[in-house]
Amino acid sequence: MTPGSAGGESAIRTPDQRLRVFVSSTLRELEAERRAARGAVEALRLAPVMFELGARPHPPRDLYRSYLAQSDVFVGIYGESYGWVAPGEEISGLEDEYRLAPPEMPKLIYLREPAARDERLQTLVRRIQDDDTASYKSFANPAELAELVEADLAVLLAERFDASRTVEAPPRAETPMPVPYSRIIGREREVAEVVELLASGEHRVVTLLGPGGIGKSRLSLEVAEAAGPLYPGGTVFVGLENVFEPRLLLPTIAYALGIRDGGDLPVEERLALALASRRVLLVLDNFEQLVDAAAELVRLYTLAPDASFLVTSRAVLRVRGERVYDVPPLPTADADAPDSVSRAAASPAVELFVERARAVKPDFTLTAANTPPVVALCQELDGLPLAIELAAARMRLLTPDAVLSRLHGSMSVLGDAARDLPPRQRTLRSTIEWSAGLLAEDERAMLRDLGVFSAGFTLDAIEAVAPGRLWEHRPVDALEALVDNSLVFQSETDGEAVFTMLVIVREYAVERLREAGDEQLLRDAHAAYFLDLSVRVAPLLGGVDQRGATRRLDLERGNLRTAVRHLTASANADDATGIAWRLYIYWWLRGYFYEVRVWMEELLAAVPRMSPRARAVARFYFLWSEMWRTDQRDGIVAGLLESAALFRESGDVFGQTMAEATAGLARITMGDPDILATSADLERCARLFHQRGDRWAETLTLIALGRLDWALDDAEGAAARFAEAAAAARDGGGIFGLSVATHHLARVRLLAGEPDAAAFGFTEAMRMSMELDHDEGIAYAIEGLSAIASLRGDVESAAVLAGAAENTRERLTMFDAPQFVFHLRYLAASGGADDAVATALARGRSLSAPEAAAYALAHVPAVPRAPAAPVVAARLPNE
Repeated sequence: MTPGSAGGESAIRTPDQRLRVFVSSTLRELEAERRAARGAVEALRLAPVMFELGARPHPPRDLYRSYLAQSDVFVGIYGESYGWVAPGEEISGLEDEYRLAPPEMPKLIYLREPAARDERLQTLVRRIQDDDTASYKSFANPAELAELVEADLAVLLAERFDASRTVEAPPRAETPMPVPYSRIIGREREVAEVVELLASGEHRVVTLLGPGGIGKSRLSLEVAEAAGPLYPGGTVFVGLENVFEPRLLLPTIAYALGIRDGGDLPVEERLALALASRRVLLVLDNFEQLVDAAAELVRLYTLAPDASFLVTSRAVLRVRGERVYDVPPLPTADADAPDSVSRAAASPAVELFVERARAVKPDFTLTAANTPPVVALCQELDGLPLAIELAAARMRLLTPDAVLSRLHGSMSVLGDAARDLPPRQRTLRSTIEWSAGLLAEDERAMLRDLGVFSAGFTLDAIEAVAPGRLWEHRPVDALEALVDNSLVFQSETDGEAVFTMLVIVREYAVERLREAGDEQLLRDAHAAYFLDLSVRVAPLLGGVDQRGATRRLDLERGNLRTAVRHLTASANADDATGIAWRLYIYWWLRGYFYEVRVWMEELLAAVPRMSPRARAVARFYFLWSEMWRTDQRDGIVAGLLESAALFRESGDVFGQTMAEATAGLARITMGDPDILATSADLERCARLFHQRGDRWAETLTLIALGRLDWALDDAEGAAARFAEAAAAARDGGGIFGLSVATHHLARVRLLAGEPDAAAFGFTEAMRMSMELDHDEGIAYAIEGLSAIASLRGDVESAAVLAGAAENTRERLTMFDAPQFVFHLRYLAASGGADDAVATALARGRSLSAPEAAAYALAHVPAVPRAPAAPVVAARLPNE
């Protein structure tokens, strides 16, 4: 039985949505195998769902039951151990996970051999072998397991796609929203009312209005899920809590849509291209600090005529087309009503309290004795969800009566909040103050200090700011206390624990830090850590571990932004530009150049007198971005050469050479008539990069020279340049440059009549792009493999891949120069029936980049199957 052949059909996902793969095995025994399986899943850009990645605190069975319900594929890995059987249970969690997997879910089972299996595990294995909804294979080591999992998932995706072919135009599913920390309680009416407002079509913007802690963000996620059928173009979440610059509103929306900013088009044009005729819901969370930029939404009305906007904010936007929805508190029970226990249990506020209390104290139950104080607590806290959760988190150590007495007794702070705040806001701030007051002194100090971090910070970063702080000697214990008391939340990204605070808690922490007179000290320490991080990551980013470096920077980007913002406010231009310059290749790879340009422009305005090197960096980023947006070639080239002179003055040979090479690129891009002189300048820069050992810069410069040769019809010269670039990349230039060079070399081999060698090159380039999560690179590769499929006579696969490439490019708004677009000409020359080609193109347009890559691996192998159809001439048709 082939992987994925069991079960029902599954819808093809949108470009932003990843299938979830649940991985089941014993933890310690198969730790290495779990790492291998996770790597294989992530290599295909799918989402691994694993027990150890869960946020605390949740009972294990509740956690994996919930994970299974949200997963698409079951992967079981079995060695020797049957696993632990919990008290009161009859089977282990391992077997329970297999039993709970829905019958229609594809199951891929891997058995480690040789193995002396427990008797109960052997019984389970025999049952699996008799189960016609599961496939099973054996493996000897983690490396072999990784290869099997990746290959089987690729085939599974291809088969699932094939199974959907009867659907002529599969609708887009909504894009995935952030996974909530817990289920929503008591918001059924609000969800229905907001969905009705969106469905009416009368309001372009629906604003969920309310104080911090009322549950606006959580409600927006529930509304987005319920409204999904209204938006065939998907739902997209845009987090704005760390965006303060109005100019970054549109770029941030573009990033959330997966649009990569290469600098060649204004962000408004990219948004218009990506959202043209797409009925989509954009969820803009935490808009309050950008209210002055609300007019930008009105601009989006024209750019995205079919888009709707669901906004969470503490302030009204006051733009045309806005409909404000006031988010109410949760209803509470009447403590004096008859049958108060059952009535209390049915009230949303009390239900929330009980559920959160059970998360920290599983045996917590409403009784006749504790119901009155629980109800009174919920009423005292005005039905504010966050306040209720903070109080419930104390049930591990305190009773409801004890919590209530502290709210009213000598330790009460309910009356101490600032009188100029609205009543509900005072209640919430007081509850945070009360919750913090019950912490140990060092834990309270840590809460204050962590206020300088943006969402998504690591234990390493926390420990970096610890020296001299009260919690210096017990950071893990203090952090655990904050997590246990719902003041900090924990999740996991790429194997690393990641922490965050709700915005309202962070604001409280910063206020207390400011009152203590330590804000500047902590922000300096925070910026110093991220400055050091840029120093440590930069060599990896340009060489041996680009994938790890880019993913680490993805995780830290919000805090990098916070660090640069602080350095700019402190007039520290040298360190701000140091971070920006070291991470140059990251901004390029991820398409964040415009944001860096905004930083540098603000720096130039804030610090008129700066060092030559700092000015060189700031001017470079401005000119790089401007190069694609203006026809004033001479001014751009002159400015880049001035930047090069400033680098030279400061002794930065790399910066000087990079600025000079970019000036050469500007000449080519903007139509310099003296191509030979420009080529000579680029050759000189490539030699200097080589002499200095700057392999990634050398690689990209050689690729530019190769493209120049190709544009001048010198295919042999282009091939030599691309081969030289690939060699430089292998010598430490990183897989990004290697993927680009390999792709270009594959194109040359295709033109030279070597389709098999070209297929191998395109496949390798695609694998490298998948490793970097670089969808544009995947699009290039599947275009190449589309041409290979045409040459092999597989018109259907060629058209599917061509459609997938078109879809990815439209989503990214990244388009190749016309002279480099070739795959469609091969498809046109393949002789396929017009109707069949059109149908396959449409099917391909429903594939995301990772799904298209999996399809290509399954349908266009690097080593072709036995030829069964005539081959088209190995040159570009109609040239």
